[in-house]
Amino acid sequence: MKAAIHPSYNEVRVHCACGSTFSTRSTHKGDIHVEICSSCHPFFTGKQKLVDTAGRVERFRRKYGSGTGAKAAEKK
Repeated sequence: MKAAIHPSYNEVRVHCACGSTFSTRSTHKGDIHVEICSSCHPFFTGKQKLVDTAGRVERFRRKYGSGTGAKAAEKK
């Protein structure tokens, strides 16, 4: 087997946009910056947030109505 072909495995700090930081090990050099982590992700926190980008949800509701399923079919 060849010697010294594997990258070094270092301890790195991960910084989230929410302000949370934690340590992990990676072959990446330097700190890692992420936008979302387990401290602020809705799946792990149990909080559901609706991110409406430029009114797309409201535009969808106006176009197709707020009713869903059988109620929407009865209107027609």
